[in-house]
Amino acid sequence: MMKKIFTKRNAVLGAAAWRVGKGIAKKKAKGVVPGKTKSSGKKKPAAIIAGIGAAIGGLALLKRKRKSGDSSSSE
Repeated sequence: MMKKIFTKRNAVLGAAAWRVGKGIAKKKAKGVVPGKTKSSGKKKPAAIIAGIGAAIGGLALLKRKRKSGDSSSSE
């Protein structure tokens, strides 16, 4: 009988700890993700830089594929 009491108690404490930990993790994750700031509504500089870098990388990849395609078709 005592074992059931401890098992239930541990389950309740574990569920409570899980909910609290999950809430804290969500708050931290929202703070890390680049995007709009809460106060000004402007984009964070990290998001802008990441977007520009992705665009440049995509263009460089397309340029490389086109160059390799042109040289093989001329032979």
